[in-house]
Amino acid sequence: MSRAETTAPLVDDLDDAIAAPKAAARPAALAWRRRARWLVSTLLTVAITLAGLLLVTFVLGRVLPTDPVLRIVGDRAPQELYDRVFREMGLHRPVTEQFTLFVGDMLRGNFGRSLVTGNPIAEDILRYFPATFELATLAIAIGVLLGIPLGVLCARYAGRLPDHIARIASLAGHSVPIFWLGIVGLLVFYANLGWVAGPGRLDVAYRYSVPAVTHLMLVDTALAGEWEAFGNAFSHIVLPAGLLGLVALGYVTRMTRSFLLWQLRQDYTTVLRLKGLSEAAILWRHSLRNAAGPILSVIALTYAYLLEGAVLTETVFAWPGLGMYITDSLFAADIPAVLTATLLVGLIFMLINITAELIQSALDPRTRHS
Repeated sequence: MSRAETTAPLVDDLDDAIAAPKAAARPAALAWRRRARWLVSTLLTVAITLAGLLLVTFVLGRVLPTDPVLRIVGDRAPQELYDRVFREMGLHRPVTEQFTLFVGDMLRGNFGRSLVTGNPIAEDILRYFPATFELATLAIAIGVLLGIPLGVLCARYAGRLPDHIARIASLAGHSVPIFWLGIVGLLVFYANLGWVAGPGRLDVAYRYSVPAVTHLMLVDTALAGEWEAFGNAFSHIVLPAGLLGLVALGYVTRMTRSFLLWQLRQDYTTVLRLKGLSEAAILWRHSLRNAAGPILSVIALTYAYLLEGAVLTETVFAWPGLGMYITDSLFAADIPAVLTATLLVGLIFMLINITAELIQSALDPRTRHS
């Protein structure tokens, strides 16, 4: 055997040893590259969406048939005062310059002052939004804790009596006007039975005895150890949150049923049945886990809808939340407050959608690898 023949395998082994770490590093590098591309595309989407929201908000403020200067000075003010306020508000500048200043103020957190309250709009929203957050969070908790088991029940007995009953109940909860449910609920449970407290977040007797730490009434009363006030706050929130939870329950139930029925038609469920697993085990341990991503997206969209301000519910129950703030501002022609709250609603939808996408990609390997 020649010297070249004896050294050839050694050279091949050496090349393989050098190439092996490089081959092993390629998947990791590709994974990091994919993550970087996803992060860049997500940030770009957020930037474009935010720019669109700012543009739409600015255009709405200019096309609405209201004069912000008259709202400040009144319709009997002299022309000199009107002109001075007009220039102070920057309305004499070109539209492009106004938009640039508007974007700069928004990015700095300078949302202006409310024409009704005279307070900075950011302070008003910080005071009103926690009430909506508390109401929506309790409502979505009710909708999820009851809606997912009902959806599993509907899928388990699809086409049979339990399925029909649950579907009719969920459809009624999602279809009946919420303001009608609120009025009937107040008449029955507050006026006649006295089981719950009336409109508002807290009775006047407790309103000034609870220090505002988080502005979430249930949390602040618990932190202060004011359990009597906590019971009063819970008595106020249980009816509106229950009605909103009924709306969320109807949507979550129907969508959970649909996703699970699609999963039950997949081949892997046939294999699980052949292995002897019960229908309940297939539904809870396998199908529900595989449908977790789409169900999570439904829950996120429902929560975003509730957080945007359940206007009718907050109006019926005199709930001092974001929806009621937008309504009062609209009736008072307080356009800066309306536009700022609208921008906040858009940001809420955007952030919740991104969060849901991240969680869904973590739950679904197909989404994660793509």
